[in-house]
Amino acid sequence: MSKIRVLADHVANQIAAGEVVERPASVAKELVENSIDAGATRITIEIEAGGRRLLKVSDDGEGMVRDDAVLAFERHATSKIRDSEDLAAIGTLGFRGEALASIASVARVELTTFVESSNAATRVTIEGGRMRDVKDAAHPRGTTIAVRDLFFNIPARRKFLRSEATETYHLTNLVTHYALAHPEIAFTFVNNGREVVRAAPAKDLRERAYQIFGAEFLENLLEVNGGDAQVARVSGFVSAPRDRRTSRDSQYLFVNRRFVRDRMIGRSLSEGYRSILPYGVYPAALLFIETPLEEVDVNVHPAKTEVRFRRQAAVADAVREAVKNALASGGYARPEEPEPHVMEIEEPIITASATATVTAGATPSIQAPPQPRIDFIPEPSGDEIARDIETMIQAAQQYQPPSDFQSAKSVAFNSAEKIAKVPEPESLSQNIRPLGQLDESFIIATDDDGLLLIDQHVAHERILFDKYRALEAERRTESQQLLVPETFDLTPAQAAVFDDLAPELEIYGFELMRLSGRTVAIKATPADLPAGEARNMLAELLDTVDAERKNSARETLRDEIAASLACHAAIKVNMPLAPEKMRWLIDRLLQTSSPTTCPHGRPVILRLKTKDILKGFHRI
Repeated sequence: MSKIRVLADHVANQIAAGEVVERPASVAKELVENSIDAGATRITIEIEAGGRRLLKVSDDGEGMVRDDAVLAFERHATSKIRDSEDLAAIGTLGFRGEALASIASVARVELTTFVESSNAATRVTIEGGRMRDVKDAAHPRGTTIAVRDLFFNIPARRKFLRSEATETYHLTNLVTHYALAHPEIAFTFVNNGREVVRAAPAKDLRERAYQIFGAEFLENLLEVNGGDAQVARVSGFVSAPRDRRTSRDSQYLFVNRRFVRDRMIGRSLSEGYRSILPYGVYPAALLFIETPLEEVDVNVHPAKTEVRFRRQAAVADAVREAVKNALASGGYARPEEPEPHVMEIEEPIITASATATVTAGATPSIQAPPQPRIDFIPEPSGDEIARDIETMIQAAQQYQPPSDFQSAKSVAFNSAEKIAKVPEPESLSQNIRPLGQLDESFIIATDDDGLLLIDQHVAHERILFDKYRALEAERRTESQQLLVPETFDLTPAQAAVFDDLAPELEIYGFELMRLSGRTVAIKATPADLPAGEARNMLAELLDTVDAERKNSARETLRDEIAASLACHAAIKVNMPLAPEKMRWLIDRLLQTSSPTTCPHGRPVILRLKTKDILKGFHRI
């Protein structure tokens, strides 16, 4: 008996829905893209219960005739493409012809549409993939699709949906993306009868960014304009270096006005800030890449947020150079100049006479490259440090250079091997002696086992994190009242989660007040937090504390807040420290719960053991 059978259409559609419909935001994405492709100038998104009970999208696009309205729910039915050749140059947001069929198979769907050439509007009702009714209706030009009871017929999928707050957060983020990509379209987002976003048609991206993010966000933006029309034109805005984020959540990247998540573009954006922003810090960006349709493949994943470029390296170069030029125009970097031609010089061949010259004591006229600045503690004292210096002098006197030049090169390369390691906490001695600073960012110290390099910022971060968690546990938070409350505007996505996060922030010493609309007033901040950091920290937390974790264990959430607070309050890199401050920092670090790692998991200390140093110099 045959075991292979053809699945029923409604079963196949439910399976396909697993790739297209992940959560209410996935449904909204497909419907909003259809509205944009239909030439809409106004799009309204209404939700109830985080989109699970109701998700309705209305537009004033061109609408559909009755035959098209019915056919639209069939699998692989689309007006966007006709044959495989069209896939090489896709100019619409939708093209697969799977979205409506997939949505209708896992929900109760009602579509009402009207095209001006028809006598009446058409209403199509589908439940669980089965057509229930097709009839005349009243409706203005355009289309309205109401999706109710998502996953009503797949309980296993429904139980994996997150809380109402989490799903609302994702939907708000989605509306923000499309509103930025299409400033010419009016967007309205209504949650449980309350208007969350209202963006009137804007003349350009700057005006739309003002509508979404507020005036303060605009003050920190630099205009980007560069690239090559044959490969990639790059436009939009990036943030000035003073506006720093610890995640990429404030980076909105678009390719041909399609929101994408592309590592290559994100990496090229960060490279534009190389040597300007420290590691782990990211700029905000509204970046648009316009490329010929044949230069990009959007048919990579059903979600259509991944793309492939035919000339990826050229696109990466265009993004990086455009960002660098924007920073240069703002006075934060030098403009890009063609690299000067450097004449390659062959390795010198050392002859016997040359060796004799060196041996005779002549000083070669070779200029060394610039070295990192090392600020040593003036006039070090103490028997331990004196013994360390004496040992180093004796070792230098006993060292004999290799006899041949090739061996010398081998020593140089071998000594450059990466042998510094993160020490185990239990291996740390209480007898750590600071020697000085490297680049005013790292403390150079010694212990009984060798040389230590301590990152002063993350060391202080660990100290403060343990302090905040202890104060929170004891309900002894310390606050400082602001003479004049500071106000800032939340983004729509931030506003969606603010009410959930605010009580936890107040535990750590914040006093916050929700004013009209999306405006928040800061009346008090934690005692250790510099006044200028409060706003940045709040924006960062609201952007980066993942919405899924907001509904998990409170301890996890409070760890996130304490870690962010510690990062913003800790001493910074490029800050000179007095010997007493270094000593205090090391002593307090050794008393923490995890002295070798910061709250975000980065190493605090690197150790170069004495035996590894000896091996590097080929003395053992």
